[in-house]
Amino acid sequence: MQRLYDFLRRHPTWVDGFWAVVLLGISAVSLTKVNGAANHHGSLAAALPIALVLSLVVALRRRMPEKMLVLAAAMGLAQLVLDVEVVPADFAMLVIIYTVAADGARWASRFALIGGLCAATLSQIRWPQLDSGSLGNILIAVFQTVPFALAWVLGDSVRTRRAYLAQLEERAARLEKEREAQAKVAVAAERARIARELHDVVAHNVSVMVVQADGAAYVMDTAPEQARKALETISGTGRQALAEMRRLLGVLRTGEHQEVGEYVPQPDVEQLDDLIEQCRTSGLPVDFKVEGTPRPLPSGVELTAYRIVQEALTNTRKHGGPNIGASVRLVYFDDGLGLLVEDDGKGAPHELYEEGGADGQGHGLIGMRERVGMVGGTLDAGPRPGGGFRISALLPLKPAH
Repeated sequence: MQRLYDFLRRHPTWVDGFWAVVLLGISAVSLTKVNGAANHHGSLAAALPIALVLSLVVALRRRMPEKMLVLAAAMGLAQLVLDVEVVPADFAMLVIIYTVAADGARWASRFALIGGLCAATLSQIRWPQLDSGSLGNILIAVFQTVPFALAWVLGDSVRTRRAYLAQLEERAARLEKEREAQAKVAVAAERARIARELHDVVAHNVSVMVVQADGAAYVMDTAPEQARKALETISGTGRQALAEMRRLLGVLRTGEHQEVGEYVPQPDVEQLDDLIEQCRTSGLPVDFKVEGTPRPLPSGVELTAYRIVQEALTNTRKHGGPNIGASVRLVYFDDGLGLLVEDDGKGAPHELYEEGGADGQGHGLIGMRERVGMVGGTLDAGPRPGGGFRISALLPLKPAH
């Protein structure tokens, strides 16, 4: 049964053709029975062709609605001229009015409405009810316009509903595309955030571990105590890196970092002392000063400030060369937090701080710019007059909640 239903939906002309044959058969039987009756006007020879053409209108109404409307109107005029009174095939006029109102062009829809309303009036004028009087004929004409008006209203409502559903589908498709675009943007932003976090955690701690491991290997035989301290530093740095990684993984698992207490909190400005002491232990002299009155900062600014200092000192170890020193200045302004990290080494290559470099190099500077941009701040990185490298940043402050 479902196959038959699907077949009929795919071939609507076959369905219309079937009903056209039924309508033609009913009209032929009706005309044959009344052929010779006193109240029948027009000959059977004129009525049958009209019924045949009107049946054809039903069969082809969905293929060419506008042309079938014109053909139906022509048959109506032929009935008036040839004095062929209303036959069952005239039901095709209601069908074509509905079809044009639902599927045809707008001009055809308006023409169908006007023609249908006029058809009832012209029919009553052409074949009046002699025993009804003038008022009765007027009422009959008005009553006969109702089916034509209803057919048009029904078809137009179908057109309106289809247009509404089409708009809903278009809107749904547009929203789906927007959601996909937003999802891609969110994924890209999340990937960038993860990349920044991984870089900050891995680059700094591994850099410290490499420096300490090289130093331990160099003094292993001549100064075992220094080698032991270097190994302890490597162990502590490794544990810190593991804690940072666990914290990062906890953040990535939605909600888990709120339920499980084993993840360490995000680093903040207060932990800069530990960071700088770690750098000093690894052999990098760092001068650290704080100006202004320290006060609570938004968590995003705290993390950004910490990561900038961390990455700047990591770059100093990587690119500064031997026998270098660094200085860190943290300045609390009324409306912002200033950072200045300088070293007296040879500095990073030009392409790293301008374009980020290639093969994964220079991503730390890119990450710093991204972090500063996320909190609405500014960052400047480049060679320092007289040699070395300078990184300065200004982070706007808002009251911490």
